[in-house]
Amino acid sequence: MIEAAMIWNEPNNKSHWDPEIDPDWSRFGEMAVLAGQAIRAEAPGVMRVLGGISPIDPLFIQNMTGKGVLDHVDVVAVHGFPLDWNLWQIHEWPAKIDEIRAVTKLPVWVTEVGISTFGAEEVQVWGLRRTAELLVGKTERIHWYSLYDLPQAWGATTRHKEAEGSSYYRHFYMGILREDGSPKPALETFGDFTPDLGICQWFHFEDHRLDEAVAWMKRLGVRHLRTGLSWADSFRPNALAWFDRQMEALADFDVTLTFCFTPEHRGIAPHHTSAPLVPEEFAEFCAAMIRRYVNGTARDWQPRAAAVG
Repeated sequence: MIEAAMIWNEPNNKSHWDPEIDPDWSRFGEMAVLAGQAIRAEAPGVMRVLGGISPIDPLFIQNMTGKGVLDHVDVVAVHGFPLDWNLWQIHEWPAKIDEIRAVTKLPVWVTEVGISTFGAEEVQVWGLRRTAELLVGKTERIHWYSLYDLPQAWGATTRHKEAEGSSYYRHFYMGILREDGSPKPALETFGDFTPDLGICQWFHFEDHRLDEAVAWMKRLGVRHLRTGLSWADSFRPNALAWFDRQMEALADFDVTLTFCFTPEHRGIAPHHTSAPLVPEEFAEFCAAMIRRYVNGTARDWQPRAAAVG
């Protein structure tokens, strides 16, 4: 079942939202408010989550408070990768959550935390166990990123790709399963902490790993899953058929469903990080997906821009 709907992913990270187009996040704030209102109108019982922030920045949460966004969400979320990308140490996790709790009364979830095997697989084993020791009991949701390594052929969703150096290549080693599906040493350690630890696993359009991923998560005792439906993908041929297959396969988990990624032809700039030309269109996408996968209606929905043009 869908227990929560997340509005965007890492909005304060330039790999997911373009600060040149929207330097003070006013356009994001408008879009997020509209999305929060649309989700609540369709399904009052579904928790609305402000897209997990990375870096963990209380000033960004204060900015969103000032723009009225936190009046239209029920949870704020944070992402942290202290052994790979962040400039703080792993033992600081509880303090990082407290920094956000100091500026909002909303619950704080950790919707992405992970450690790559870029340097050594043994580092992930230690880091996973230490992460669980620090976070279990500190927050209601912890989503480990991720189940699978990202296939090298797919590329990571960043703005500057290989120019980021080793920071880019770490994206491909975050799983507890390798690209070929074989287990890493941390897989067994992960099973020691379920169901307290959930999984964040992004599924690409028509992802061949879907059924195998479901089988692994059930075997590991995963209850909480975070994944996404891409607004950009909704314009692909047969998009709804794939969305239906994905959501049917994930029906046995408590899903936090993330809505994000601007279609190139619907952004101010032709990029997935762009603010949309018409923020209401993103809210319509969120509402339609909630109707379809929570309420079981809107079976014939099509993106508005596609339907009229």
